[in-house]
Amino acid sequence: MTTSPGIMDFPLARYRLEWRTTAPIRLPDYAGSMLRGAFGHALRSLACMTRAKTCEGCALLAGCPYPALFAPPAPAAHALQKFSQVPVPYVIEPPEWGARVLAEGETFSFNMVLVGRALRELPLVILAWRRALARGLGAGDGRAELVRVVHCAEGGEAEIHRPETGALPAHDQKVSLANTGLSTDGPLTLHFHTPLRLQQNGRALPPEKLDARTLLMALARRASLLAEFHCGAPLIEDFPALSAACAGLREDKCLAWRDWTRYSSRQQQKMALGGAIGFWTLAGELGPFLPLLRLGEWLHVGKETAFGLGRYTLLAAGAQHISPNDWISRGHETQTIAGREEKPYPRSA
Repeated sequence: MTTSPGIMDFPLARYRLEWRTTAPIRLPDYAGSMLRGAFGHALRSLACMTRAKTCEGCALLAGCPYPALFAPPAPAAHALQKFSQVPVPYVIEPPEWGARVLAEGETFSFNMVLVGRALRELPLVILAWRRALARGLGAGDGRAELVRVVHCAEGGEAEIHRPETGALPAHDQKVSLANTGLSTDGPLTLHFHTPLRLQQNGRALPPEKLDARTLLMALARRASLLAEFHCGAPLIEDFPALSAACAGLREDKCLAWRDWTRYSSRQQQKMALGGAIGFWTLAGELGPFLPLLRLGEWLHVGKETAFGLGRYTLLAAGAQHISPNDWISRGHETQTIAGREEKPYPRSA
């Protein structure tokens, strides 16, 4: 991968926020959208100085942390495409899938990834989350208090904040692109934990229509745009060369379709946001893509990444060859959702 000379260390960090429930919280099947909405409301209430109903036309827009974090304005023109909105510099990784009620006194956690300039706003981000969960979350206005914040780095985890102390010590906030620790000559498996939505003509592609080029170029565009808008320089210099490098790759998919709906308060309607989950193995000359694949573990890929869709982990070398039957027998992904049983799609080469 030909990267911009100024970005050999990609500025990002993942934080785990740990909570204690003070009033029962009803979690839906997937809490990512609910958490993002609560975070956005709390962030705006803290950051907005004018108390205007919208940010449009605000004289303070350029210096306000709310749009910079939650709704970055799109440029008037761009060489890659026309934007109605640009990628936000954060990813919320909610609790594990499954509706449940968190009882008073129960502990739970979720993650937040911050990218580029958003890292400077970590104190404000933590304060916004505390306000969001103190005000009420979900049906019944469940509430929780922050216990601690943990920095989750490649080299290990470290507690960096407790509300009673208020301190936020300096810590590493970057991922190296120079040495990914991944092998270029062996297969690599991506395990998708949340629905992957790669779209064509406005519609999410089903598993049988997904291919390596679509996946890798979507990941390249996402990483490069985040770098450009939030880190000061684009990440990819030669998209055609990267696309051409996809031609020799082989792939092996074991994916299922997972349906999920959320209610959009902005559009006043329910939205279907299904996507592919499961295992996707890539083989061939992976060298140009290894930095992107490593970044994707933080950045996610596809649509609706802001509230955690498209999350994957790269499996260790010894766990890469997983058959569909083994996967089903473990009970990880075959399940009943919305009254129907999901089955993995057949593998396709």
